[in-house]
Amino acid sequence: MTSTTTKSAFRKGVIAGSPFFFVAAPFSMLFGVLATEAGLDLWQIMGFSIVVVAGSAQFTAIQLMTDDAPVWIVVAAALAVNLRMAMYSASLQPHLGRAKLWQRALIAYVNFDQSYAVSIAEYENQPDRPVSEKVAFFMGSVVVICPTWYVFTLVGALAGSTIPDAWALDFVMPVLFLSLVGPMLKTLAHVLAALTSIVVALLLSGLPSGVGLLLAAFAAMAVGAEVERRMGRP
Repeated sequence: MTSTTTKSAFRKGVIAGSPFFFVAAPFSMLFGVLATEAGLDLWQIMGFSIVVVAGSAQFTAIQLMTDDAPVWIVVAAALAVNLRMAMYSASLQPHLGRAKLWQRALIAYVNFDQSYAVSIAEYENQPDRPVSEKVAFFMGSVVVICPTWYVFTLVGALAGSTIPDAWALDFVMPVLFLSLVGPMLKTLAHVLAALTSIVVALLLSGLPSGVGLLLAAFAAMAVGAEVERRMGRP
């Protein structure tokens, strides 16, 4: 394995992750706007995005803060929403578990929905690639997304309520997750798991923020695993 192949893997990751700029930019801008309207100052908003760097969890926390929820509920709900990252990490472990400690720590920090989706698809297509190339691909996939999150959070925080409602920035959330999930529905197990998550999430929509989604995710995993077991797959 040479530095040339590592650079090639990195460039491939950049190309795979770059299209997500068009959803990450308005998504992060919307967070900046909502956080400003919730009463956070610029340093708090930027600290939120840099330290937490988890879009859906940040939106959940801001909504609950706006509703004057107790601190422990805000933290618990944000953690519940972000527990999907534990599922992502378990999925990535067979591919990146032998990477250096600092690389795994950095990957854990920049493990977005987008970077996970494009990386796991690449790893499943080429499972025998060296760990160093897999790390390079993952790092390449976040080169555009991560700075975009910071920069456009700042733009949204500074612009605040001056951004017209006609821009409809909130449209990006469903578009983002449809673009992530759609290409991954390759087998019957994937499709049934997705349908299960939709049905259970809707049935449990009355539960506190994040709880219904978490239970739907576990139900979907159970259904997917059972379908693959019945089909004789490992």
